[in-house]
Amino acid sequence: MVMPDAAVALDAYADDWHEAIQLAGKGLEMAGVANRGYTRQMIEEVDKHGPYIVVAPGIALAHARPSKNVYDTGLSFVRLAEPVNFGHAKYDPVKLLIGLAATDEHADLVIVSALAGILADPLCLDELLTAKRPDDVRRILSDGESVKMRSRAVSAR
Repeated sequence: MVMPDAAVALDAYADDWHEAIQLAGKGLEMAGVANRGYTRQMIEEVDKHGPYIVVAPGIALAHARPSKNVYDTGLSFVRLAEPVNFGHAKYDPVKLLIGLAATDEHADLVIVSALAGILADPLCLDELLTAKRPDDVRRILSDGESVKMRSRAVSAR
């Protein structure tokens, strides 16, 4: 999965959720996995369906349906210096925003499932909240996914 340094923004500023999603979209664009049209799609989805992308306290997963605006599967990561409200009654304000672009529905579901497990782990979440560099973010997400994959393999035996 693609997530170069340019797709990671640590302690970024956004005035509102629109700007926060634009930051996540910019990361996907910088990674070369999606274009500006996909960023617009992500914003339109929230305009249309409400803050469903806020998936846990302080965490949003910005995404839209696979489309011609997506070139490859990839992630962006935004940690906001100041949290912003998305309008979610239970989980606002949001401090971490992960942008997801996927080329098909299957990849989308696999990645969302893996991210859910990682973000539900308090240790991984704390590390993401204090990461100093893009390399740290990639390591945390990669290590978290490895742990989840190993857990699934052990429980399947």
